[in-house]
Amino acid sequence: MQQVGRLELTRSWRHETEIVESIIKQKGSDGSILQILEAGCGQSWGLSLGNLRYVLTGVDLDRSALEMRKNVKKDLDEAVEGDLRFVELGDNMYDVIYSSFVLEHIQGAERVLGNFVKWLKPGGIMVIQIPDPYSVDGFVTRITPHWFHTFFYRYVLGDQNAGKPGYGPYPTYYDPVVSREGIRSFCRQNNLEINAEYGDGYNKRGVGATRMLIGIVKQILRVVSLGRLSAAHINLLYVLKKKSTVGCSI
Repeated sequence: MQQVGRLELTRSWRHETEIVESIIKQKGSDGSILQILEAGCGQSWGLSLGNLRYVLTGVDLDRSALEMRKNVKKDLDEAVEGDLRFVELGDNMYDVIYSSFVLEHIQGAERVLGNFVKWLKPGGIMVIQIPDPYSVDGFVTRITPHWFHTFFYRYVLGDQNAGKPGYGPYPTYYDPVVSREGIRSFCRQNNLEINAEYGDGYNKRGVGATRMLIGIVKQILRVVSLGRLSAAHINLLYVLKKKSTVGCSI
């Protein structure tokens, strides 16, 4: 496992969301109509873009989640049911691609990122949120079976919808590209630059005594790993830009 330096940590979910919203709004600050792809759109769109002019396309393989998105939220201009590894969306189509906690659930995530590069316009931005496999939480997820993840969400975190059609948690694979070093390596090879990299410094599992117990276990695992596993964050946020010329700087 390779360490790649300290992360800047976000202070809250709202702070993290405001970072993403600000970046996308800046992209559309010239008044043009942005073409936005939500890759793995699920049931809801978590961003508020104000008066920004945009066309929102959502792609998801989960038919139940996509139907809920189309019939309840009704915020997609176009909905596409398909596998991000194989769906055809055309070259240089989108100004923004947004993918939130999707890549870790795909065997062949690097192929999906390659499609993102193909679909993104030169100068376009890619906003990606993934769990860090080398956080304590990510490590536990990697070494435990999927049924345990559903059990944890339902009976420890109290999510009664966990495991039902259209709801997570979904099976997790953690292809090598789904990591800090994996993202950096992919950028070097695919004409992308990293404009921002954050960890979520606020994300604490559970409530009350459950949260305290989880926190103690996380600190124990961090110490046992000799600091190689982080207990300070769970997830990662990246803003990647497709360069107009060949080459990549990080």
